[in-house]
Amino acid sequence: MSSVAFDRQSAVLASPATADPTRVVRHFFRARIALVMSRHDDRFRVALLDASHGDTHTRRNFRRELDADLVEFDVTEGDRPDDFGFDAVVITGSRASVYWDEAWIDPLVDYVADAHDRGVPILGVCYGHQVLAAALDGRVESMGEYEIGYREVTRVGNDELLAGVPGTFTAFMSHSDAVTELPPGADLLAENDYGIHAFRRGRAWGVQFHPEYDRETATALTKRKDLGEERTRSVLDGISEENYDAACRTKRLFDNFTDYVRRVRSDVTV
Repeated sequence: MSSVAFDRQSAVLASPATADPTRVVRHFFRARIALVMSRHDDRFRVALLDASHGDTHTRRNFRRELDADLVEFDVTEGDRPDDFGFDAVVITGSRASVYWDEAWIDPLVDYVADAHDRGVPILGVCYGHQVLAAALDGRVESMGEYEIGYREVTRVGNDELLAGVPGTFTAFMSHSDAVTELPPGADLLAENDYGIHAFRRGRAWGVQFHPEYDRETATALTKRKDLGEERTRSVLDGISEENYDAACRTKRLFDNFTDYVRRVRSDVTV
């Protein structure tokens, strides 16, 4: 049986030379109609590459923050998309390191690299930020310590992802690895005394901090960490309503990202 594929990014019909012309035309017009209809729907499909090892907070938080239809994949179990037929890709945090020798990590990095090459908009958060850097030939290394809790970050430049976020902003951190060298051609967007906290290359962004966190998530994660009693108490004391309210200003980046994805989708010509 002949196959027909419709690429939403380029609106190009591809079919084998031996395909039945009638079936090709029929599939072509069905694909065109589906594409036109999708433009009248503000919602779109996002592949959520969940690297959280089943953490119950992760999917709840991204479902709340992303105004999109999420197609969720547990990448730590080897569950990945079979194709790139999504309007965007989002990669979550994880307790893993991108340089660990685990069977699911390299295929995840490869998928993200291929998605970027195809022009799919990408947002990587924490571990996802590091995966994106590795996929684009940046460098990720152990810090030898944790950055954890609500901390300040300074914006660099004026990128649209952080539009509406203060020049110096508060965000929740939880990481012991860092992007120590940006991918070639990437732009630095935010940093603090621990290093790089946001970058962009093309249609892809990485943020080291956690804009999706609520106080419940921050508290549960902190209690799981082996920080010692004194530091644990200090971090927990910092998970205050005041700090959370300040950090909520970073949630603006989700709206900025989804607005960007809608613009990319609207640029597809029929």
